[in-house]
Amino acid sequence: MRDCLGLLMLPLRAASALLCGSPNSGERPYRALGNPTGEPLGGQPPEGARPSHTDFDYQVKYQRAFEAVLWSLPAVAIHRLRAAAFEHLGIEDNDIIAYSRTATPALEALTPNSSTPYVSAYTDLRQGPVVLEVPAAGPDGELYGQVVDAWQFTIADVGAEGADGGRGGKYLFTPPGYTGDIPPGYIAIASPNYRIAFAFRSIVAPGGTTQAAVDYSHRLRVYPLTMAANPPQQKFVDPIEDRYPTLPCYDERFFDDLADIVEIEPVKPIDKQMIGNLESLGIVRGAQYRPDATARRAMRRAAVDVWYHLQNYFDHLPAQRYYWPDRHYASLLMADEKHTFDYEYDDRIDIIGRAAQFMWCIYVPKVLTDAPATQYLMAMADAEGKPLQAGRTYKLDIPATMPVRQFWALTVYDRATFAFVYADPPRTTLSSYDLDTMSRNPDGTVTLYVGPTAPPGLESNWIPTAGKRPLPALRFYGPTTEFDDKSFVMPDFVAVP
Repeated sequence: MRDCLGLLMLPLRAASALLCGSPNSGERPYRALGNPTGEPLGGQPPEGARPSHTDFDYQVKYQRAFEAVLWSLPAVAIHRLRAAAFEHLGIEDNDIIAYSRTATPALEALTPNSSTPYVSAYTDLRQGPVVLEVPAAGPDGELYGQVVDAWQFTIADVGAEGADGGRGGKYLFTPPGYTGDIPPGYIAIASPNYRIAFAFRSIVAPGGTTQAAVDYSHRLRVYPLTMAANPPQQKFVDPIEDRYPTLPCYDERFFDDLADIVEIEPVKPIDKQMIGNLESLGIVRGAQYRPDATARRAMRRAAVDVWYHLQNYFDHLPAQRYYWPDRHYASLLMADEKHTFDYEYDDRIDIIGRAAQFMWCIYVPKVLTDAPATQYLMAMADAEGKPLQAGRTYKLDIPATMPVRQFWALTVYDRATFAFVYADPPRTTLSSYDLDTMSRNPDGTVTLYVGPTAPPGLESNWIPTAGKRPLPALRFYGPTTEFDDKSFVMPDFVAVP
């Protein structure tokens, strides 16, 4: 205080010199007096500048809608699976969808397989903890899959790679903030969200049948913890003959799903700013969702633009995303730098990387290990580095010995939707299970064809594309060391003249 009072008692000129520097101090003095001319430095755009838009209400809503689509793609993608199951299949929470055969194009989903039967279910933890009973793996069957929260982040891997280690058991999923007791004998999983989803592949055992895999999946059970003493009879639904349209809608309907998510699920601190931005679009927690006409127009434009933006991203993948440096295959599982799929770092969230991953894939593992149970490689270009094109035919030579302990499969998707192609015949996949019906080369290799028409006499080696731009996916179930250490190299697709 004495120092401050002493300063105040100094003559004005001396105090000014101490505070601002004096001409003799080597510093340029601050000139508070005088009558400066011109304009202040800053505070307005450059001379002659004009606004790029006259409708700022639309522009703000468009920008916020565009960022909202990128940010929320994982959540909307899994919400659409849930909503479609309720709307089109007539299921309810805790019912189990169990396909009686491998999926057809009627399962309109992101990069599904058609080599093993699918099993899935949905539940809502707002009513309390839920039990999932998983059978042990054995010669009669094995499950591989994940349980994900409302943002599609894996909260539990299930099966041999999961918490039960293939031994089976009872998982107990508890809601956000749960403080109740955990009964003994359960594998407890705390969910950060209320609505969670289960998805499993029932693996066909060596020498087994698809029917055996289906029967094995019917040993699953999902029920509330309150009914654990006397579980209800499990309801199974087989949608093999039904259209199950689960793909996100890249128009204003995208935001209908987002509004439902925001209303139900807890908000993480890192998402508060984005939730705040949604208010301009009419998405407000606790209020009825009624976007105005301008918001709906902006939503539609933004969702369309995000689709094009991410499609362009896949056309120009970073070189490090390719599995082999001299081939054109990218892993379907584009993990973050931590080998996980939350894309959160100490200083940022990789919104684009996260959006791209969940645009073409659902149900990812919790951690991508150096030796995962399955590997999926997407053919992004041909041997010359040219993107695969609609209407062209391509061939792929499958080596006589593939680096897998279980089986390999080639599946073809529509590059626009990342879903199966509706074609005649409705074949989506060829795999090592089909080798006995294929034409094979003298050296033991097999040449597969992808295109609008089959080469003469090679229909059994062909997957139709119906004129769509193809996205072929090679699945390696039980990859060996040669695959994981990359000493095995897969040939590229070659355009057929």
